[in-house]
Amino acid sequence: MNLTPGYRSLLDSQARARKLRLFRAGIGYPALIIGIVGSYRKHGTVDTAVSEILEAAAHQGAEVRKIYLQDQHIEFCTNCRHCLQVPGRGPCVHDDDMAQILDAIEAADALVLGAPVNFGNVNALTRRFLERTVCYGYWPWEAKAPLPPTSKPPKKAVLVTSSAAPGFLARWLTGALSALKDLARMLGAKPIGSLWLGMIDPRHSQLSAAQRRRAQYLGHQLAIAS
Repeated sequence: MNLTPGYRSLLDSQARARKLRLFRAGIGYPALIIGIVGSYRKHGTVDTAVSEILEAAAHQGAEVRKIYLQDQHIEFCTNCRHCLQVPGRGPCVHDDDMAQILDAIEAADALVLGAPVNFGNVNALTRRFLERTVCYGYWPWEAKAPLPPTSKPPKKAVLVTSSAAPGFLARWLTGALSALKDLARMLGAKPIGSLWLGMIDPRHSQLSAAQRRRAQYLGHQLAIAS
């Protein structure tokens, strides 16, 4: 296969990310855990929960970072399938911040993915990000359907979402958790736990004692698993 310079560059960046993870693990470097916040509200409920999880992971020795999707320039996927013509992460026609975000995620050992429920699913900001991760698929023009991945997800992830409805109802009546699982899968991560924050009042972002304990437990487990 003849690789374009752009695609060869992407492959090189992925290789460097893999080497970085192996190098960090081999000499005892701390795990790198990145939180992705898809909420429109900084310091809101989802952001607060993601921070709690990251702080617990940091307490276990992990290095943590947070990326706010609302601060990034992310164009809409146009479904052109240009990125699906090569295996692995294909090059996108858009010139925005998505490549830099994915570079950071590829260098991470684990992820915390947080997004609120809007109209029965994750909000539009997170959905836009999810759709752009299609670049990890493979659907050449000659194939009748996308070809399945051949490798297992190397990372671990924790999923966080919130809703005005009670969590035990919203978990089954909305597609938010399924969307976050899809996002984790596209980013090469396997969820090890989730935190659903129900009965949320957007005017208040404090977590209950039980929610904080759950968030801290998940952060602890994520650091150990990484």
